[in-house]
Amino acid sequence: MANFTTMSGFFLMSFSSNPEIEILNASLFLVLYLGALTGNILIITATSVDNSLYSPMYFFLKHLSFLDLCYISVTVPRSICNSFMHSGNISLWECILQCFAFTVCGSSEMAMLTVMSYDRYVAICLPLRYETIMDVSTCVHGVLAVWISGVISGVMHTAATFSIHFCGENIIHQFFCNVPQLLKLSCSNDYVSELGVTGFLSLVAFLCFISIGLSYTHMFSTVLRIPSAKGRAKAFSTCLPHLGVIILFISTGALEFLNPPSNSPTELDFFLTVFFTVVPSTLNPVIYSLRNKAMKVALRKVLKERTSYLFC
Repeated sequence: MANFTTMSGFFLMSFSSNPEIEILNASLFLVLYLGALTGNILIITATSVDNSLYSPMYFFLKHLSFLDLCYISVTVPRSICNSFMHSGNISLWECILQCFAFTVCGSSEMAMLTVMSYDRYVAICLPLRYETIMDVSTCVHGVLAVWISGVISGVMHTAATFSIHFCGENIIHQFFCNVPQLLKLSCSNDYVSELGVTGFLSLVAFLCFISIGLSYTHMFSTVLRIPSAKGRAKAFSTCLPHLGVIILFISTGALEFLNPPSNSPTELDFFLTVFFTVVPSTLNPVIYSLRNKAMKVALRKVLKERTSYLFC
């Protein structure tokens, strides 16, 4: 049988065979993408130029927003283009690059959320030692560790996936090069090594989840012991946005992971994938800006300056 790793590439399925519905879906994707682009760029700008946001929490938030930009840009622009052009062809090397970038961003985001939970833990549970523990060196090393772990995960995942032989139809039943769908195209049991890599990365993700859970258990225990209602409210205002982002990302990731790949995916299958790949990056800026007073003030300042610049 044909081995498509030596051929031109794959064919990505569209959301609907109806051109009008496909254009409607592409338009919705475009709106969500522009919203994610605008929101995350505003957060990156605000945390870069506002002196009141020069703290480890906002330093990590800036990098999380950059990760969200990369994460949604890996899949959505190509899908929008395919829908408007009514073409689902993707070359082998484009598929490899997309798979690698998607894994790097997803793994890095999980690692970044873990680092951010540790930052909040130190700030709330060890406030007197916060500046000593979370110094510039620690923050920079934390971000470097996030990206290094993401790149290692991406290399392992991509190398294991594309070392297999692909047989039969080269149709991927998703709007991007999704690893589970690629494995369904493999010959016999060639994907055993990829399952090993997936198991290892799942274990790492589970350890990150446990670490986040322990951090928040200690944080909420400490917050509830604060005698002042105002103090508790202030502590919760910094914890809840981050917790909301974590719940959103992990829950949508779990839905995607637990949903088995299908040769004839339903609208629900596509919806779950969209919820995992698009929604977190779109809602993260909203969650942070709505629940954080300092961020809202900084965003208003940035918007005011940009508006004044445009009308000058």
